[in-house]
Parts: sequence; C-alpha cells; structure tokens
Amino acid sequence: MPDAAFTTRVLNLATGPTERVADITGDCESFLREAAAGRDGLLNVFVPHATAGIAIIETGAGSDDDLLSALHTLLPADDRWQHRHGSPGHGRDHVLPAFVPPHATLPVIGGRLELGTWQSVCLVDTNRDNPDRRVRLSFLG
Repeated sequence: MPDAAFTTRVLNLATGPTERVADITGDCESFLREAAAGRDGLLNVFVPHATAGIAIIETGAGSDDDLLSALHTLLPADDRWQHRHGSPGHGRDHVLPAFVPPHATLPVIGGRLELGTWQSVCLVDTNRDNPDRRVRLSFLG
C-alpha cells in the first residue's frame, strides 16, 4: 500500500555470536522504495530488545569498530554489573540502550532516506547470547 499514511515491516537479522555493528541502511532504503513511493515523511527504526540499539554512524572506515571499542571502555564486560545472568559481563548489554538508544527517526524526502554523505543506519548488538534480532521499520508519510 504505497499510499497508506503509515506502513511498517519487521526485519529479522542474525547477528551471530560476536558483538556487531550491522549496517541496515540498504534494508531501510528497500523498505522505503515500497512504503514511501516517492513521498516525504519519517522513517522510524526501532529494535524491540533490551540489549541492542540503533546508531547513525559512518561504517567501513573503522568507525564501527571504534564504536565497539568505545563501548568496551564505557561498559566493560566484567563482573561489576548487578544484572548477572548470561555470559560474563552481560549486565552491561542491558545498559547499552542508555548510550545507544533502541530507536532513530529519520527524514524521508521524495521517498529517499535523507542521510549525510557518510551516515549509515546501524543495529548495534553487544549481546553474544542472543544472535537473532528484530528491527521494526515504520514509515509515516
């Protein structure tokens, strides 16, 4: 329904057993080709997990690894966390969304995602215990 005011879709992503910054910009663009159909509006990207977030960053030039490194510095995977189930240091995964929020709302102009030259939409997942993630894309035209 390209002329619907609100359209949504869920992406299922396998992030695997390692910490990861997954670029989902292409998935967002593909969704918008159908949902926005050339219209202006907003894209909301939301991850319904307590241990993952959405970041708008540069990828491919090391910034994604730098982000994971910075998160290791801010949120070490050790035994300091009160939340203690799962892998050692898993409690820090539950603090991650306070630093990398579980959502982003982005402008869509003429049916296209309006990002800066080097910006990408990324799922940030430091939780090695949950390799399967969902990301909800919602377009409001």
